[in-house]
This record gives sequence, C-alpha cells and structure tokens, in this order.
Amino acid sequence: MTPDVLLTVSLFTLACAVVVGGAGLLTLRLLSRTSLVLQLMVIALATVVSVVGGMAAVASQTYVSRHDLTVFYSVASVAGLVSLAMAAVLSRQLARDSRSLRSAAASIERGERIAATDRHSNNEFTALAGELAATGEHLAESRVRENQIEESRHELIAWISHDLRTPLAGIRAMAEALEDGMVEDPERYYTQMRGQVDRLTGMVDDLFELSKIHSGTLRLRLQPVSLYDLISDTVAGLWPIAQAKSLDLRFAGEKGLTILADPRELSRVVGNLVMNAIQHSPAGSSIVVSVTASTGSGAGATDHAVISVTDAAGGIPEQDLSRVFEAGWRASGPRTPVAEPLGTGGAGLGLAIVQGIVRAHHGEVRVRNVPGGCRFEVLLPRHPIATR
Repeated sequence: MTPDVLLTVSLFTLACAVVVGGAGLLTLRLLSRTSLVLQLMVIALATVVSVVGGMAAVASQTYVSRHDLTVFYSVASVAGLVSLAMAAVLSRQLARDSRSLRSAAASIERGERIAATDRHSNNEFTALAGELAATGEHLAESRVRENQIEESRHELIAWISHDLRTPLAGIRAMAEALEDGMVEDPERYYTQMRGQVDRLTGMVDDLFELSKIHSGTLRLRLQPVSLYDLISDTVAGLWPIAQAKSLDLRFAGEKGLTILADPRELSRVVGNLVMNAIQHSPAGSSIVVSVTASTGSGAGATDHAVISVTDAAGGIPEQDLSRVFEAGWRASGPRTPVAEPLGTGGAGLGLAIVQGIVRAHHGEVRVRNVPGGCRFEVLLPRHPIATR
C-alpha cells in the first residue's frame, strides 16, 4: 500500500470516527438523566458504527468487490450485534450493582446495619460496598453511643433533681421548725443544716468539675507526687467515715513511687473511689487500697503506677461494667447502698469524674469483679507527661 493510499485511509477513518464520536457525545448529553443501561448501549453502538463506517468508507475508495463488501458487512453486523449484547449484559449488571448500593445507602440512612457482599460486577463496586458496610457499622455504633449518652444525661438530670431536692427539703423543714420555735435543741439543727449545705456544696462542686472535664477546660498543675504519701493521707481522711460504718479500711502500698501529676485532682480520684467503696460495702467488710508498679513489656510499652481499690460489696453485673463510669448512672443490683453516711451522698458523678481526671493524666481506669466484690484500678504513666 502506497503512502498516499495509507494517508487517504487514515483520513477517512479519522473523519468517520470524529463524526460518529461527536454524535455519540451529543446523544449521551441528551440522555444524561436516563438509565445507565441506555447510556452504555449508546457507547457500544457508537463504537460499532465508528468502526463499520470507517471501514465502509475505506472500502468504497479502494474499489473492493461487491462480494467482499457483502462479506465484510455480514461480519461487521454479527460482531456489532454481539458487542451490543455484551454491552447490554454488562450494563444490566452495573445497574443491578447500582440499585444494590443505593438500597444499602438507604438502609444506612434508616439506621440499619448492612452486610458487605462480594457479589458485584467489578472490584470498584465491591470495595464501595465494603466501605458502605463499614460506614453503616460505624454509624450504628455511634447511634448506640449517642443513645447511651442521652440516656445517661436523662439519668443524671433525674438523680441531680432527686439529690438536690432531698437536702433542700430537709433544710427547709429545719428552718421552719426554728422559725416557729418548736426546737428544743437548736444547736443540733444548726449542725444538721450545715451538713446538708456541705452536701449540696459537694454536689455543685462535682457538677462544676464534670463540666470542666467535658468541655476540655480542666487544667492540671503537674508536679512530682509521691503516691504513697498522697494515698495514705487521703485514706486517713476517710477513715472516720469507714469506721462509722464498721468497715475495715486499709492501705497497702509501695514506697518510692513518684509520678508527675496534679496532687489535688489525683487525691480526688482516690477519694472518690474509696468513698464509692464505703457507700456500697456492708458493715464488717474490708476495703483495701494499694499502689504498685507495673512494668510494661514489648515495643512501645510504658511503665505504670497502679492504684487499686478492692471492696467486698458484691460484684457488678457484667452487662453494667461498661456503664459504671457514665455520669449519673447508678447500679440497681447488689451494690445499691443500704444507707449513706451523712454528707457522702452524691449524684452519680464520682466515677465519671474519676475517669475524666485519669484520662487528663494520660492514664486509664478500669473495673472488674473479684470474689465477693469488685476492684477498681487506675493506671498512670510513670514517665513525664506534657502540661495541658
């Protein structure tokens, strides 16, 4: 074939492809809001017409015999029909996958969990289906957490309302009795009123502390802290309350453990855990507070100081272990206190405050059941931490 003929063939083929391609693009633009099946059929048809048209134009210029031209058209027609059939099958598969993904997205919108499936026509749709399933799972978990937080908020409001109403009613009743002159021993009433005011002050302080934790405004004043001295002082301050309930409160700790922490906030952590044990422990039982060192193992492991408070107040139901640190939540099982010492009642905020303070120290707090009771553990890193 001479260069002139080759150039002529190329120009005819290019012209036919440009014309058919332009018509196909215009058709696709007009069909932009139609189904994917129809659009893929248009693409397949434009491809076949472009090839057949180009070859027909070239054949007419190279003086191919009528017989050969008929054979060519027959072969091109069969190939074109097969191509259109394959395009139809593929487009139906893509449309089915599209409907499946759209249904999955609608299920996610309704809050339903969906399962990932490998029954898709290509890897891209399979990967997209997997991402949708993972997204649905994350959203479902987020909804569960949101519902738990909302439930916890309602419980907190209910408990706060109840716990505020009780001392306020007592103060009002004692004040009215004093005003009416019906009290034989006013000093005793003054002492009781002061105790109720202290109780209210403690609840307000807890709410303020919790609000700082949740808003991220809690600021730690870090300094080297001897855990033995801090915990022993805290336990000694709560010993009279434990004695009033006939509880054996003991501290067994290692000396020489020093960490970088806020002594005031850390003392509050220990005090809340011990007070929680005192409130729920039956008379005659023991509460053991200890501090030990834990050496990490493996790459990236961190040495910790472990503060533990173990009581004999009965275990916590397994389904409730994950909720003990929620603000306002209280167990209704065997750990419900029979009676609270005056001034020690709370609004279910103590353990939530413990968790917030420990996390601010880059530590971890956890709870597990032990024979006859449960054990709270606070893990604090022994290496210096950055000031917040």
